[in-house]
Amino acid sequence: MTQLALVIDLNVCVGCHACVTSCKQWNTSGAAGPLADRDPYGADPTGTFFNRVLSFEVGEFPETQTVHFPKSCLHCEDPPCVPVCPTGASYKRKEDGIVLVDDDKCIGCKYCAWACPYGVRELDEQRLVMTKCTLCVDRIYDAALPPAERRPACVIACPTNARLFGDVHDPASEVSRAIRERGGYPLMPEMGTLPANHYLPRRRTDAHTEPAQIVREANPLRVEGREPARDGLPLGADWEH
Repeated sequence: MTQLALVIDLNVCVGCHACVTSCKQWNTSGAAGPLADRDPYGADPTGTFFNRVLSFEVGEFPETQTVHFPKSCLHCEDPPCVPVCPTGASYKRKEDGIVLVDDDKCIGCKYCAWACPYGVRELDEQRLVMTKCTLCVDRIYDAALPPAERRPACVIACPTNARLFGDVHDPASEVSRAIRERGGYPLMPEMGTLPANHYLPRRRTDAHTEPAQIVREANPLRVEGREPARDGLPLGADWEH
C-alpha cells in the first residue's frame, strides 16, 4: 500500500518560513482555499495555515543551539481524527494514504482537532470548516504540470532541500532511504498513531577556532575619522578605553 509523506531534515532547516508562505499561497489559490486571514497587520491577527515552523533553543549556555521544527499534518497511518468525525468529513485515502477533509461534510465541530495529538488541525474562521495539510493533492496529480513540479509546494520552495516527498512504504524511494540511513523518526510515536511523516535528526558539528585564526582588522571608518558617536563619546574618541 502506498503511503505518501514528507521527510524533514532538521539538520539543514534554517527556519526561513519559505515552506509556510509557499503552502499558504498555493492552498489559498487552490482547491483547499481561500484560507482566512483576519486583521493580518493589526494588533491581534489570526489566520489559517497548514504548515508552521516552531523555533526554540535547546541545551545550556554556552552549549546552546537553535532548532527550527516544521510541523504540519503527519498523515498518520492510524489517524485518530478520522473515527471521531461525526459526519465522515475526515477520511484517509486508500490509494496514497493522504488524510483529507471534505468541506461539504464538515460542520466545524472541532472533534478532529481535539483528537489530534499534534495540534495540526485548524478551524478556518471564515468558512467554519476544519483545515489541514493535504500534501498538495491537487498539485501532485496535476498532469498539466511538469513532472518535476508535481510535488508539494513546500518541498519545491525549500531553499536548503530540507523537505523530501515520496512513498515511505517503498524501500527504494528517496524518503525511505533517508529514514533508513539517517535514523529518521516519527513525532511522538508513543501516541500509537503511526505518523507517516518523519524527521531526520540534527547532526551536531562543533566549531573549533584557534587563537591564531582570529585577526583583528582596523575599522576603515575609524581610520577615516567618520565613525559615529556612541554612548556619549565624541567622534574620534577611543572606544576601547
